[in-house]
Amino acid sequence: MSKVFTSIAASLDGYVAGLNQTLEHPMGDDVIGGPESVLHQWMFEAREENAAELAEVTDAGAFIMGRNMFGPIRGEWDLDWRGWWGEEPPYHAPVYVLTHYPREPLEMDGGTTFHFVTDGIESALEQARKVAGERDVSVAGGASTVNQFLAAGLLDELRLHVAPVLLGRGERLFEGIGRIGLTQVEARQTSLVTHLRYTIQH
Repeated sequence: MSKVFTSIAASLDGYVAGLNQTLEHPMGDDVIGGPESVLHQWMFEAREENAAELAEVTDAGAFIMGRNMFGPIRGEWDLDWRGWWGEEPPYHAPVYVLTHYPREPLEMDGGTTFHFVTDGIESALEQARKVAGERDVSVAGGASTVNQFLAAGLLDELRLHVAPVLLGRGERLFEGIGRIGLTQVEARQTSLVTHLRYTIQH
């Protein structure tokens, strides 16, 4: 049976991005280096030893993400903005972007189409499950989106990639969600990250 999972890099104190995310600093002021930040160093500098986890990040039939993850634009859309990933994003599947501002679907190369959902997480999940079929659905991030899914009891599996750093501030997982039971399925340490996998008790 297909499941809904998140696979997200975080600091040891649970932050997945710094404050003040901008075009110049997409991960925020405290996480310098753009996509090759301290949180994601393992993805770029140690690809081989983390190959299995990297493959799993995009192994889904559909994805859901918050507007902040899609881009730094606030308010009405700048229709020239097409995401951080160039003309061929890594998803190769439908991606449902949570937003308050409507926008027509954005078809990219390689099978990725961004759909912009204005009526909440349940609607996004319903649409994602429909197109994913028997494949899993990934809640890609960021922190606010993952927290909403956790609080609503809509996640089945939590995959954390914990970098050995304390950020102290920023966009944090697990804010305002209450108590949730987890069952540890896997823990694996590599040189730059510890991969943790939990199933979520409903």
